[in-house]
Amino acid sequence: MLVALPISTLMPISTLNCGLDSPGHVRRRPYSRQMTKPRMRHFAQAAVVAASVAAVTLGSTAIAQAQDEWPPIPPYPSPSVPFDNSNFLTPENPNYWNPFVNQDRLTSPFGTSTRIVCTAFHGVLTGCWQADQYGNPHKLIRLQANVPNVSGSGLPGGGPGHFVYPGFIPGS
Repeated sequence: MLVALPISTLMPISTLNCGLDSPGHVRRRPYSRQMTKPRMRHFAQAAVVAASVAAVTLGSTAIAQAQDEWPPIPPYPSPSVPFDNSNFLTPENPNYWNPFVNQDRLTSPFGTSTRIVCTAFHGVLTGCWQADQYGNPHKLIRLQANVPNVSGSGLPGGGPGHFVYPGFIPGS
């Protein structure tokens, strides 16, 4: 004699409460793309932390730039004594853009209109500082290559360099 048992008695107990409609078929919850309140709160906290880190980083950069000083003149005989220099190619000069002109380049909002002091060794500039509109010195950043020049990096000491005013982005 056959007895009809309800389907729930045929399924293992472990599958009764796990969202199965029938053996092998899983009920799927509808996927929600909306952010829940805890997720939004977590995202907002992460955004605040990221903004704080960026503000501290940019603030410390501004403080470091404000503390630059003109290079000191050494009290002993030295081949790298600081000197005033305005012999740079600037973007207004067509030769600045010529990749075959091997000369020091300067990318700065002031061009060569403010004081520039450099140190050099055997004719190769090793460091430069430029005054802002108020006369405060700022150490210029020397790029790895004398862009757009293509021929000078193999010269002794790296050859002529490309110096950029700190924080200056051309075209902005």
